[in-house]
Amino acid sequence: MSERADVVIVGAGHGGAQAAIALRQAKFDGSIVIVGDEPELPYERPPLSKDYLSGEKPFERILIRPAAFWDERQVTMRLGERVVAVDPAAKRVTFADGSTLGYGALVWATGGSPRRLGCAGNDLAGVHAVRNRADVDRMIAELPGVMRVVVIGGGYIGLEAAAVLTKLGKQVTVLEAQGRVLARVAGEPLSRFYEAEHRAHGVDLRTGVGVDCIEGADGRATGVRLVDGTVLPAEMVIVGIGIIPAVEPLIAAGAEGNNGVAVDAQGRTSLADIYAVGDCAAHANRFADGATIRLESVQNATDQATAVAKAIAGEAAAYDAVPWFWSNQYDLRLQTVGLSTGHDQAVLRGDPATRSFSVVYLKGGRVVALDCVNATKDYVQGRKLVLEGAIIAPAKLADAAVPLKEMV
Repeated sequence: MSERADVVIVGAGHGGAQAAIALRQAKFDGSIVIVGDEPELPYERPPLSKDYLSGEKPFERILIRPAAFWDERQVTMRLGERVVAVDPAAKRVTFADGSTLGYGALVWATGGSPRRLGCAGNDLAGVHAVRNRADVDRMIAELPGVMRVVVIGGGYIGLEAAAVLTKLGKQVTVLEAQGRVLARVAGEPLSRFYEAEHRAHGVDLRTGVGVDCIEGADGRATGVRLVDGTVLPAEMVIVGIGIIPAVEPLIAAGAEGNNGVAVDAQGRTSLADIYAVGDCAAHANRFADGATIRLESVQNATDQATAVAKAIAGEAAAYDAVPWFWSNQYDLRLQTVGLSTGHDQAVLRGDPATRSFSVVYLKGGRVVALDCVNATKDYVQGRKLVLEGAIIAPAKLADAAVPLKEMV
């Protein structure tokens, strides 16, 4: 008879860890197994491109919980193993080595894999992603022999890595294909501010540029060739151009989904007793006007996991949390609440020259999101404006002398 657990959680990141924690908090006393394809206990991912890369935090300090925590709550870890197939009829998963594990409920929390460049040289030594501990450990090991770094992708991961490497004394170039950094997630005022900050710190930041290939010698990257023929010499190349949701076994098993696996408000997929959470879960989100989206954030992973755990434990709880994000670059702390995608107006609140300001995003006159740079009060108080879809005159929002809490 094959081995079985009441709940099998595939994925040992934030979502998987929180699902197990929330199940025990909901007094679920069945057996729980977490399967992780890394050899590590669940750990925090955001510090990888910041504190861990810089050496400011050792790995032990970014563990979500110590080993004793999982032992005390009787959560079994199967680490360094990868699920390659799901049989929803038999309620069983198959591992890469051919072994199987039965389940009562299955929680899919696998996140995604880094999107790779589609050009020649993408597999050369010295070309890195920033997705897991092993990725960053490889970078750290190479850094003593690195002077020039090219970062491909001007999103949060790329910019955070650029900030850390600049502080470590490296010569950093950032390449962004679109006309500004953070184009997918922020308005132009914020993009221009961060471009200026990085350039002021010595980063050679270029927008609207395309990569032709990664050049190399003896199997190792030596530079990046742009489509205009320019070659940027580099001993290290970091690629941060998004992720591909890791849902192939679920889709192959018949789960509905395209860009991710489709889930309802309780995290249920179209397959019986199979749930999905986090970066790989495509869900209807009211803060995106009901559109089906994937959210790549710790908040989303943990809040969805909590809703799923309650559903498994027999409680009715829908995921309906306001999205929030953060990013640390240099001495700047960016805090975001809501989703600015599709906004039709961006109101600048405060002076970027002071390095403490906010951008308030409106859609149809309603507040839908805020980006707050070194402005924690705006972030905290603006949350209610987003939750309520408040309608406030732009001129009033722009008056930084008036606290946002007085505008509700």
